Amino acid sequence: MTPKKNRQADQGDRFIPSRGGMDIDVANFNLTSKENHPNNSYLESPAKAEYASSLSDCLFEKNRTKVLAFKNKAPAPKEGYSNRLHVLYSQNKTAAKPKVKTTRAISSEPERVLDAPGIVDDYYLNLLDWSCNNTLAVALGPSVYLWNATTAEITELMSTATEDEETDNSITSVSWSEDGSFLAVGTNDSEVQLWDVTRTKKVRSLQGHSARVGALAWNRHILSSGSRDSSIFNHDVRMPNHHIATLQGHSQEVCGLKWSPDGTQLASGGNDNILNIWDAERTQPKFTLEHHTAAVKALAWCPWQPHLLATGGGTTDRCIKFWNSETGACLNSVDTGSQVCALQWSKNYKELVSSHGFSQNQLTVWKYPTMEKVTELHGHTSRVLYLAQSPDGETVVSGAGDERLRFWKVWPKQQRTTTATSAKASSAVSRSATEAAGNRVNRPINIR
Repeated sequence: MTPKKNRQADQGDRFIPSRGGMDIDVANFNLTSKENHPNNSYLESPAKAEYASSLSDCLFEKNRTKVLAFKNKAPAPKEGYSNRLHVLYSQNKTAAKPKVKTTRAISSEPERVLDAPGIVDDYYLNLLDWSCNNTLAVALGPSVYLWNATTAEITELMSTATEDEETDNSITSVSWSEDGSFLAVGTNDSEVQLWDVTRTKKVRSLQGHSARVGALAWNRHILSSGSRDSSIFNHDVRMPNHHIATLQGHSQEVCGLKWSPDGTQLASGGNDNILNIWDAERTQPKFTLEHHTAAVKALAWCPWQPHLLATGGGTTDRCIKFWNSETGACLNSVDTGSQVCALQWSKNYKELVSSHGFSQNQLTVWKYPTMEKVTELHGHTSRVLYLAQSPDGETVVSGAGDERLRFWKVWPKQQRTTTATSAKASSAVSRSATEAAGNRVNRPINIR
């Protein structure tokens, strides 16, 4: 039995004629032309002719402007004419709100660049600090130089250079006292020196460490020093017997030290990947935190929120972490993509800046707590190991192994938003900073 064929298959696809050979204009003329129409009688009908005339008068009367002809302006409305819908639509209108500037422009170029020949390219050192008197201290090899940011005057404060070139006694850390009168200098031969910058004179040496001193931090008259011997010493610089406490909480070099703004807690970071938080009156750490997976050098206490600490990890960690120093809780962790070398909180904005190593050697400005990037600043050709902030909080200076200091105006006061809300927020930040510092007064220190 022969199966029936598919009828649709027999018929094939329907034929669609090609229009390529047609002249549409000619066809339209032939269909509508009076001469070519087979029956023209319908156009001769009086009724149809009258209808066509009336329609033409209504649509195209003389002196009427065509809607789609843009050669002339639309006719003016008659005198006294009022649109009845005007009130209806105008009632739904709301007053336009003034635009609030939510972002600010940050120059991608530094305001100033200074040469820093001999600055050591060592991740574990701290060779840059800016005093409350607007003087920047920078260690270049065996010497410490002071740059007055007001006058741009440069002076050499001290040098450990000797005739014996084989002896390495380079500067490994610098830190200003809170009143800006004294500069603490750590050296490669395990010594801590105190210098009176007004008299350009060394007032005393603090001994005790057995290896280089790479980290220093002041808390009024207490100076803390961290060393490669893994210990932290607390020195009371007012007393002849200055060594008042030894803090043992690291197994390798201490490379980060920072006292909280209210002076009640000390944060320390080491090459053993450990972050310790110490209470001021105790010699055992309150918290030993092992969340980082590389050296913890970058430490920064928030100036306007008590007990908030930011830390940064080295090459195999790359994270910025935030901590509640009262509970030891890790509040957030952000992978930055590269080695975190230093951190600075803003005094005027709810932001912070981080400096980084390979591959971009950049500075990154972050909003807090969202950690959205505000901008990235490029220019250094080596990892940006050192950061310091001007006393007015507007400028950040960065130092790198490329032997350059770059000054960035990251948080300019004059560009802050002037709306009532922003002014109130700025006031709250300043008030929080004052409360966090416990209304501390920078009284002169009597060093003996």
